[in-house]
Amino acid sequence: MKSVLITGGAGFIGSHLAEFYLKHKYKVIVLDDLSTGSIDNVIHLKGDRNFSLIIDSVLKNKIINELTKKVDIVVHLAAAVGVNYIIDNPLKSLEINIEGTDNILKSCNKYKKKVMIASSSEVYGKNEKVPFSEKDSSVIGPITISRWSYACSKAIDEFFALAYYREKNLPVVIMRFFNTCGPRQTGRYGMVIPRFVKQALTNKPITIYGDGKQTRCFSHIYDVVKYVYSLSIDDRANGEIFNIGSTERIKIVDLAKLVVKRANSKSRITFVPYEDAFEKGFEDMRHRVPDISKIVKLTGFKHEKRLTDIIDDVIEYYRR
Repeated sequence: MKSVLITGGAGFIGSHLAEFYLKHKYKVIVLDDLSTGSIDNVIHLKGDRNFSLIIDSVLKNKIINELTKKVDIVVHLAAAVGVNYIIDNPLKSLEINIEGTDNILKSCNKYKKKVMIASSSEVYGKNEKVPFSEKDSSVIGPITISRWSYACSKAIDEFFALAYYREKNLPVVIMRFFNTCGPRQTGRYGMVIPRFVKQALTNKPITIYGDGKQTRCFSHIYDVVKYVYSLSIDDRANGEIFNIGSTERIKIVDLAKLVVKRANSKSRITFVPYEDAFEKGFEDMRHRVPDISKIVKLTGFKHEKRLTDIIDDVIEYYRR
């Protein structure tokens, strides 16, 4: 039986990925310090004899080495998550993203284990190209604006990973996640769909940051875990970067209207300036649309879930 270590596995994406690997007959070890993850996300898995949860940190080399040695694949998801968290915890965010990834890569290289590195669409920064392909440039905003530290730290993670691949022949795969949504995702750190849904279900005003004309694409977690799993078992993915996201594009104001409609809500829509919601001088990407032709070509897999499926599933989750 093969085995996988998922760092940050008690988070939203990690918990769904743990389920997926278990269904494919893997032994799954989840490592999470529960700083942004939750034991509630994986409590239903604790009865499975092939599942184990270790509450500890990727910043601790000893535990990383002990766990990496035991498994066949490492999926490194542990990271600072959400714009709000990054602004409120800038130092911790940099430590987790950079030092944590460095620890994982060193350990995987020591034991020559394949490692999947979670990156982000944030690495494209303020680049205005639509859509983003994996070879497009990063355009990072001022260093004085906290949110860009996340983009930089994820870019450093990618440089580290590719350096290990080129110098050490370590099998690494870089996954640039765009907006991933679905059941269990919290709006606590700024994730827009669960935040809109909770506001709609309680008939409170739906708050849009900025003018609402910015566009995003949202992927269902159901589709995302299939992509991650496929990349993890395919050696053709080694040393490569892949966008993981949907190409179904929508303005945030239209997303708010759609959530109100699907939730049969009486909420009205309000607009909040970025500086009031985040920090002075805050900047945001106007558009965040991925080119996913590379990953579709490699895996042969296309999205099954649409945006309305995501919204309906999140509504059902929060109603429960």
